[in-house]
Amino acid sequence: MRVVLIVNPFSSSVTARARVVIRKALSADHDVEMVETSRRDHATRLAKGAAADGAEVVVVLGGDGTLNEAANGLVGTDTALATLPGGSTNVFARTIGLPNDPIEATGALLDALAQRSIRRVGLGQANGRYFLFNLGLGFDAAVIEQVERRPQVKRYMGHPLFVYSAFATWFRHFDHARPGFRLTFPEGPDAGRVVDDGYFTVVLNSNPYTYLGNRALDVSPETTLDTGLAVITIRRMRIDVILRVAAAAIQGGGRVGRIGKVDERLDVSAVDVVGHRPFPYQLDGDHLGAVERMEIRHVPDAIRLVVPTP
Repeated sequence: MRVVLIVNPFSSSVTARARVVIRKALSADHDVEMVETSRRDHATRLAKGAAADGAEVVVVLGGDGTLNEAANGLVGTDTALATLPGGSTNVFARTIGLPNDPIEATGALLDALAQRSIRRVGLGQANGRYFLFNLGLGFDAAVIEQVERRPQVKRYMGHPLFVYSAFATWFRHFDHARPGFRLTFPEGPDAGRVVDDGYFTVVLNSNPYTYLGNRALDVSPETTLDTGLAVITIRRMRIDVILRVAAAAIQGGGRVGRIGKVDERLDVSAVDVVGHRPFPYQLDGDHLGAVERMEIRHVPDAIRLVVPTP
């Protein structure tokens, strides 16, 4: 196969040794070209170029943000997307069953390529940009904004920085008193439903929401790459509500939606969000600013994905 390997050299788990080993392993059976990103959204352009040049597979060695960029470059093409974990959390790679070590994951990827284990999966879309596993509005986007202000610390601290930033955001950088946005469901079983007191919404295209170390935070076990979206909204920013949500996510089993002041909608195809003021948002773990309105859609069969074999 013609393979383009997109590497983010700034990702926390990407080393010179890993690049050499992975390229050599892929080149044993495939025609491999390796390219490196140098700025935000560069992977989108590189992936589009690879597809236009006839590459059959684009492999991304980087974090979830780099993977998201590449996915946005491949939607609507026949070029398949593959991932190798190179970031601090690697939510999507772990979600589809890859080891969290990039060199180990390369072996699983080679097996999948040998068996042509490629299938179409659905993606979420927010104001025209696609996401692979989650979109966050409000609190979690504000946390990620704080994390991204310390890129060098993120590279070496990883999860402890996220925990620190969550506390800092809670106490200093987030308005607990006023809800931030209103959600309206325009179609499907929930058509006409309005949630006008959203403080913190997570829209999931797959489960888990994220990982805390080796522990998955299972917010919506029913949600997969073959279903619609899960939309989970916290309607009261109180510490007791947040702690109950966190405990339910750690325990798993789909308990989050049973908590008071939490609204859960499953298999959603569309939701529109209007802010009471500009609200922050993140896509696949990257903070992308603040907006006043957002149209969120589920797009079935949006991209071809290389998936590990059982």
